[in-house]
Amino acid sequence: MLQKKNTQPGIVRLIFVVIFFLYFQKFSISSENVNEILHSVEIKILDKVNSQNSTLKLKIGVEQQYKNLIIKALKCQNSKFDDDPEIIAYLQVKDITIADKDKVYIFNDWTFASSPTIKPFDHPIYDIWLTKCSN
Repeated sequence: MLQKKNTQPGIVRLIFVVIFFLYFQKFSISSENVNEILHSVEIKILDKVNSQNSTLKLKIGVEQQYKNLIIKALKCQNSKFDDDPEIIAYLQVKDITIADKDKVYIFNDWTFASSPTIKPFDHPIYDIWLTKCSN
């Protein structure tokens, strides 16, 4: 007598796994959309030579020139936790006075508002600090 394999439980498990995956993927996409709502980054720039402090508001994805620097913010995100707020942004900074074509960016990394020394912006004339992300 031939025995039949019961394929019903395998199909049910597969359907359950697919539904589970799609359900949680929906939540991950919606959390990314919340971060994309932020349209601008506010940074402070210190000119060490003149001791001048300036505030600059950058739109996400748009290059903006400040004296010898071209600054572009690619992403900005506020933390989801209220007890210890953290603001992070991905910045790209070019110095137009540098003629070396091999070094495009003098800074191309994430920066943190609460701890700017984690990924410091090292420049002989300017210091940059992230202050906030906004709509």
